[in-house]
Amino acid sequence: MTEATVGPGAEAMAPLLDAVPGEGRTILIADDDRAIRTVLSQALGRAGYEVRTTGTASTLWTWVSDGAGDLVITDVVMPDENGLDLIPRIKKVRPDLRIIVMSAQNTLLTAVKATERGAFEYLPKPFDLTELVNVVRRALSTPSQPAARGPDVADEDEGLPLIGRSPAMQEIYRTLARLMNTDLTVMITGESGTGKELVARALHDYGKRRGGPFVAVNMAAIPRELIESELFGHEKGAFTGATTRGVGRFEQADGGTLFLDEIGDMPPEAQTRLLRVLQENEYTTVGGRTAIRANVRIVAATHRDLTQQIRQGLFREDLFYRLNVVPIRLPALRERAEDIPELVRHFLAQVAEEGLPGKMIDGPAMERLKRHRWPGNVRELENLVRRLAALYSQETIGVDVIEAELAAAPPTVGNGGGSGEGLSTLVERHLREYFAAHNEALPAAGLHDRVLREVERPLIALSLEATKGNQIRAAHLLGLNRNTLRKKIRELDIQVIRGVR
Repeated sequence: MTEATVGPGAEAMAPLLDAVPGEGRTILIADDDRAIRTVLSQALGRAGYEVRTTGTASTLWTWVSDGAGDLVITDVVMPDENGLDLIPRIKKVRPDLRIIVMSAQNTLLTAVKATERGAFEYLPKPFDLTELVNVVRRALSTPSQPAARGPDVADEDEGLPLIGRSPAMQEIYRTLARLMNTDLTVMITGESGTGKELVARALHDYGKRRGGPFVAVNMAAIPRELIESELFGHEKGAFTGATTRGVGRFEQADGGTLFLDEIGDMPPEAQTRLLRVLQENEYTTVGGRTAIRANVRIVAATHRDLTQQIRQGLFREDLFYRLNVVPIRLPALRERAEDIPELVRHFLAQVAEEGLPGKMIDGPAMERLKRHRWPGNVRELENLVRRLAALYSQETIGVDVIEAELAAAPPTVGNGGGSGEGLSTLVERHLREYFAAHNEALPAAGLHDRVLREVERPLIALSLEATKGNQIRAAHLLGLNRNTLRKKIRELDIQVIRGVR
């Protein structure tokens, strides 16, 4: 049975629902939950619609085949047939009939399949009656257009790129489903660790370009002087060391999706080139003269505030508006704490498949995880689950283990962490005092590297101390490659003492 909760009671909605008459149009409702059928029938009846309800897909199909109804509202799980499987049959005999899908199976795949098969709208349960009635009115008033079908998606829920049934995630699923059959440029924003690349991959894997390549490039990981060549390619002899023609990421992504991660770190010269691609849909290689047609969908992402960077002259305003055609903001994990149990179960299943011991998290421990602020977001949670599976012998993890692990976590760095001041706040205060004290005699250069060094050295030293000098664990904790950590230890002259906390 599906859950009976749909939002505000029908009686409380009466004044609003009476505001616009339904003009005698007939709504066909199919749901195996009698309570939901009753509430929807009352709400839509007050809005002026004729309503017919059934608990089976077969009866709904009979009504539709006989030409009854002006709009269909159907659940997904019904006793005799899956509502999603019924949609193509309905569209074949009555292509103009609008269908609204409602479901308690609130996953990205449900939203994508509903849209791909021709549904007008997908509503995750529980939903608000006001929203439902507004969707019904919109469906009946919007001119019918041929559905643009994308590639069929698999029925399995395993390996879904995005996990969570919170309202915030449901809205993201619905947005992604609407974008599936488009080439619109998308800008994904959110704190580090929220899953921006997962969203970009979902746009590609469930979209019409899924047969092409998905190419990801991180602007922050490429030396600034090489970004233009990396993106657009270069001709032989274009610069010192260019002994052969170099293929750029745009050419590699031809026919597919190009994911530009950390777009806020793109230097001005590359921004100008990228703007031309978005404006003219073509580009030239470094050192080349012949325009090359760009056949890619661009998805960009950043954890930075680009509007602030525009004010500081670090990011082009015209490029921002070209990229920000469809903005998607990913919520921080602390904003959707109700998703943590499902995420934990997902990560535990993953590590078990990788050969690590199977684990369970008991109730009090799970509640403690839900109260944590998660400055590192989903990535931090995944890393914690992996540590629990690898380092603890007990099959069931209790709250004492969770408390110890969270207490050893590094301080919040500007993502709105727990109580007290975050590290970024303390650094900002220190820098304000520094600039105030040196206003008349600022150093000529080098402040950026100096501040980074002063923060990086104690961070690495304390991480090594917390892991008893174990460089593998410290590198994992910091999110660094082990060789990178070793290099920084040498450069910063950090003494590693093993076995001492």
